[in-house]
Formats: sequence, C-alpha cells, structure tokens
Amino acid sequence: MPTVKSGGRTLTQLDFTRLCKLNGGLLPDVLDDHLPVADLVNSREVPGDVITMNSQVEIRMQETGLRRRLTPVYPTDAEPVSGFVSVLSPVGASLLGLRVGDTATWVTPNGDACAAEVVSMLFQPEASGDFTT
Repeated sequence: MPTVKSGGRTLTQLDFTRLCKLNGGLLPDVLDDHLPVADLVNSREVPGDVITMNSQVEIRMQETGLRRRLTPVYPTDAEPVSGFVSVLSPVGASLLGLRVGDTATWVTPNGDACAAEVVSMLFQPEASGDFTT
C-alpha cells in the first residue's frame, strides 16, 4: 500500500468531492484510507507545491534515479504512455495530495514495490488560476 514518507496529504475540497463520487465510491485502498483523514483546503488556498488533480510533476525513482513527468488525471483522461496516469492506478493514487520533496511508494499490478521522490511541480491548475478543472 502506498505511504507518505514525509508530510501529510492535502486535497482541495473539489478534488475530494469528485474523488468520493468516482468509480461508484469503490476506490483503491490508498485513496480509501487517505481521503477521510486528508487536510481539505479551498482550491484558492492550496499551496503551490501540493499535487492536485491534473498537476504535472517530475518524480525521481529511488532505485534507478530515472526521472519521469506524471500527471494524475481522472480515468477517462488517462494516457499512461504520455504520463497521464489515472488517479485510480497505484502510482496516480500514491501521488495525489503529496508535496514537492515527499516520497511516495506503491506496488505495481505485477507486485513490484516502487518508490519515488516528488522532485518538482511543473504545473498545478490552481496556481495558474484554474479552480474548477
């Protein structure tokens, strides 16, 4: 199960509401565990280093040092090859609500344990004035 190595999870109230309704309420364990205890903030008040839905971040895999750009998105917008990962996927769920500098861990569908540091925030909708995406 993905865990946060440093810091807690912060979600916008809008992301929280939409996630609770997603997939008929059947969410991956990490979201199901973290949604009820997440710090909820207004979209206009979310810190610029928090990963919200549709934020593009750069991560660095701990084991290999490989860097990737990923964007957690809703399942209908997922294009994993392009870095748009579903929030219902292990990596997408593990990133949501983390901050730059945090480390997320997850288990891939084939059972491999992964860990990555959030190196930088490349784009956050709220920081650019988009409070409804």
